[in-house]
Amino acid sequence: MYMQVESRTGSLLHLKRSPGIRSWSLLVGISSVGLAAAYYSTDTWAWKLFYMAGCVFVAIQNLEDWEEAIFDRKMGKAILKTFNLYKKLLTMCRGGHDQVVVRLNDIRDVNVEEEKVRYFGKGYLIVLRFVTGISHPLTQSAVMSNRSDVEAIARLLTSFLELDEAAIHNLAQQESSDTEESETKDEESETKDED
Repeated sequence: MYMQVESRTGSLLHLKRSPGIRSWSLLVGISSVGLAAAYYSTDTWAWKLFYMAGCVFVAIQNLEDWEEAIFDRKMGKAILKTFNLYKKLLTMCRGGHDQVVVRLNDIRDVNVEEEKVRYFGKGYLIVLRFVTGISHPLTQSAVMSNRSDVEAIARLLTSFLELDEAAIHNLAQQESSDTEESETKDEESETKDED
């Protein structure tokens, strides 16, 4: 599952994501290697402790992030939060939280992009495109599930942010301005012909 809908109202959309089964499997597998190395080793207890701590450290490093996206129409902001256990351990509980806050009016488009995942093939993620030309992924890591799961969340975001209606409105405004420009050019050319 790419992201789960935590809550959805007319003015609030709250999405969450936790580490997946692959991530937890890697954590258990790598930690088990350290435990087995310590158990079957004839080294001193300090080395056994080193084996276990090293493998647990590597396992936590490979654990995916906890991610959260809150789109609030009342505040007019989107808040993208990321919690990383590895960074939290490295900074001794002072870090590990990243937060990006953007205005909802600055989001121009929501796209699904394909990303290569090393050793596993390809994955998909949602990218938010802003008016300034900058792009930001909704989540830090791609999901290797079915593309339709990711597209469903993208459609939900597009409809919540009313981007499809905004695109139709912008297209209508552009067409009307093009028509006005062509009419003014025609009038100018007519006045020049009369002179």
